Amino acid sequence: MKSSRTIITAGVLAGFVAIATGAAEARDQIRIVGSSTVYPFTTAVAEQLGKTAGIKTPVVESTGTGGGMKLFCAGVGEGHPDATNASRRMKKGEFASCQKNGVKDIVEITVGFDGISVAQSKDGAPMKLTLAQLFLAIAKEVPGADGKLVANPNKNWSDIDKSLPNTKIEVLGPPPTSGTRDALHELLLEHGAAAIPALAALKKSDSKAFDKAWKSLREDGAYVEAGENDNLIVQKLVANKNAFGIFGYSFLEENTSKLRGVSLNAVEPTYENIAGGKYPGSRLLYVYVKKQHVGVVPGIDKFVAEYVSPKAIGEDGYLSKKGLVTLPKAEADKVRKSVLDMQPMSADPLS
Repeated sequence: MKSSRTIITAGVLAGFVAIATGAAEARDQIRIVGSSTVYPFTTAVAEQLGKTAGIKTPVVESTGTGGGMKLFCAGVGEGHPDATNASRRMKKGEFASCQKNGVKDIVEITVGFDGISVAQSKDGAPMKLTLAQLFLAIAKEVPGADGKLVANPNKNWSDIDKSLPNTKIEVLGPPPTSGTRDALHELLLEHGAAAIPALAALKKSDSKAFDKAWKSLREDGAYVEAGENDNLIVQKLVANKNAFGIFGYSFLEENTSKLRGVSLNAVEPTYENIAGGKYPGSRLLYVYVKKQHVGVVPGIDKFVAEYVSPKAIGEDGYLSKKGLVTLPKAEADKVRKSVLDMQPMSADPLS
């Protein structure tokens, strides 16, 4: 590893001076915030670190991707987290916010793949959906008989298509602060909207109106924001066989005795389909680390090394047993080298 015990600038060091005995003692426990989807994986790494590395087990909080980015980018020093989990890539605006607040050297860890899964209780009638049908179920506005957008009138699934069950539409999903919510819009609903002829025409004639349509969800009770606790969605699906939930694949994988995945565009949310890019909800997961905190808060270099080790993110690593869809070996090796060298990311590839 290159010298990860980075020379701390006076400004960064000042942020840690909280007690007279020195900056390195200001906080002796790594603090991580961010995505509820990445939370189980980072928690597993933190627990492993606490058992084997001779440091306190890092504290991992589930704040949502957006909330985690705000906390992470707010500054350097003991009052700010050392790392943040993200179920989407950092946005260019978030990177700029970090830079503005002195968070200059950010190391990006690409953890692996996940799939945004639509799931239901095994007690319910098996469901298959197209992306267009999913859009028509939870979008705030949909095309009316004349093709113009109207408030979503669909109460039951059968209102969308007679082949679907005559049961109330009730979908529990992520709030706006969640990276899963961003991916729901961009991976599923945008494509679902584009598959509807009236909206495909709108995309050509008024792209802003089209964007507003796929970015807006119902507020009449058919779509329920379930917070950042995906386990709560699992519990509610078990209690209501007619409800559907939207969350990361790992939560589906952990609850296969109770839940089943809903196929989207005739593709099941399975490990193989997600890893192969066949499943429409496939996405990458990330962890972002402050290089400026390395050598100040004890164990950050060890945390990074543990996370990218083959025993963690490898094909047979312990994170795969938690439901992580692992990177191909060549890609994992590339990530490992970059991260162990503590190479800071740039804003160039960000959107």
